[in-house]
Amino acid sequence: MKCRRQLLMTLLMVTLPAGAITTPQIIASALSTDCLQYRVVGVCYWLLCTPFGCAVKTSVKVKHNLPELVVSAYNFPGDNPWREMAFAGNPVPGAEGGGNTTSRITNSQTNIRFKNADAFGHPADGAFYRFLSSFGYSCSGSSVPLQPYFVSTPDSLAWRSGIPEILYPEALTPGLRELGEPGDLWGNIYPRSGALGQTNDYKAAAVMAQRAADIVTRTGQPHVYLPLTASSRPGYWPPVPVLEGKQGNHTWQRLAPKISTTCAVFPDHPATIDWTDRYSENGSYAWALWRPYACCQRRGQTFLGSTGG
Repeated sequence: MKCRRQLLMTLLMVTLPAGAITTPQIIASALSTDCLQYRVVGVCYWLLCTPFGCAVKTSVKVKHNLPELVVSAYNFPGDNPWREMAFAGNPVPGAEGGGNTTSRITNSQTNIRFKNADAFGHPADGAFYRFLSSFGYSCSGSSVPLQPYFVSTPDSLAWRSGIPEILYPEALTPGLRELGEPGDLWGNIYPRSGALGQTNDYKAAAVMAQRAADIVTRTGQPHVYLPLTASSRPGYWPPVPVLEGKQGNHTWQRLAPKISTTCAVFPDHPATIDWTDRYSENGSYAWALWRPYACCQRRGQTFLGSTGG
């Protein structure tokens, strides 16, 4: 396993065109203890009954993150930095354009940026699950590798016009459903469309990724997409829908234009960050979305309850 992991990690060093990333590199990037955040959080109690009587059994309750989606934000259809998935976002009638109102990456004036966004099931394979199993008992995820959960080009009406969400209270109420911090507002989540007034290209792309994840992790949204949701059951607690800025709800791992081995919640930068490390030359970005699962091994017919988060 150690040799296999080392081989996969070397793939992170492969030279690609600016802003591009491949499936093997994404798989290798998932071998991150920082993003996994595996921990034992409590105990589960089960009632086990046999012909000889009943007894209370216990099992360890664990919690950890799983890489569920690869979410990309990019200027023009077909420019998804995940090379193997770029074909899915090729132009369709009514969804050919993109980009921004100025060629500058940052400026002091208002700049309307438009980006396409895609969300595919993370391609984590056997290497990742062997890595996960090395920590002990683990939870199963709910995403399907390579499954297209959201592609903005087929969703062109909502993604390009903002209809009907432009009239939602979340879009009309200042301070409601916004990404960023006081004095450093990255953008509003609603309407969940591809346009945003933002002078910083990385921040604009991050908002698009957050919007796409917000759509996908909920059911019944006015978009063309496939929901990524799961129901809880005895001894199994899947994540709740993505909510911006909330610690413990989800984390993002940068994949393109430069891979990071750590995860964070947007805004994902210190005050003194060197932004040149995060800018894409062609406006294409990608992140892995990690979400928390909690579970414990079944030890009886009836679940009695659990301790811990």
